[in-house]
Amino acid sequence: MVIYGVALLSICMLVGMVIGELLGMAIGVQANVGGVGIAMLLLILVTDHLKKDFRLDQWCQQGIGFWSAIYIPIVVAMAAQQNVVAALKGGPAAVLAGSLAVVVSFALVPVITRIGQPREEAERAEPVAIKGGE
Repeated sequence: MVIYGVALLSICMLVGMVIGELLGMAIGVQANVGGVGIAMLLLILVTDHLKKDFRLDQWCQQGIGFWSAIYIPIVVAMAAQQNVVAALKGGPAAVLAGSLAVVVSFALVPVITRIGQPREEAERAEPVAIKGGE
């Protein structure tokens, strides 16, 4: 049923927001730190797990798919509301944290692309070093 997909998305969103608030409190920031991103990752992991166990029917997948398509513009709108100038004035910690997140994300792209591929495809996807003057 579509409503189960929406319920799953809602639960992931609530859990992600709570974890984001707890992370914010843990590092001394009065803000939600990554709650929406955590919710998205949680939704992906739970959905994948349920698909593998054949517990997620087609209707439920359609509910998740519909709201996931709406989810991305919501994340973009939330990110647009962030005050970048205040973060830059907040000191080097904010700039360092943002830069580190970008570097780690770029570094993990090859790792993530190999997930789910058969071993032969993953080995073929690795770049081949060019020898000498070739």
